[in-house]
Amino acid sequence: MTKEKKPSALSRPVAVSAELAAVVGSGPMPRTEVTKKLWDYIKKHKLQDAKAKKMINPDDKLGKVLGTHQQIDMFAMTKKVSQHIREIKVPAGV
Repeated sequence: MTKEKKPSALSRPVAVSAELAAVVGSGPMPRTEVTKKLWDYIKKHKLQDAKAKKMINPDDKLGKVLGTHQQIDMFAMTKKVSQHIREIKVPAGV
């Protein structure tokens, strides 16, 4: 018998807030896709500090997600973004 593998927490679809959707697009989508699209947005709009690469300079859209328009560390940014992600409950057996 083969046991069906559960998708990992990173690959399960999540719902995103309206503020985050303005940056990464509407969900649901896996967390990995949220992260990829977030970094695409940061690079496209040149929001990463040129000298201190781990620092992000939020624009208006990203500032609404992060709750600040001041420079923020990428690890603190991840913590703030996670507040805009909600697990989608999937019924058992689906």
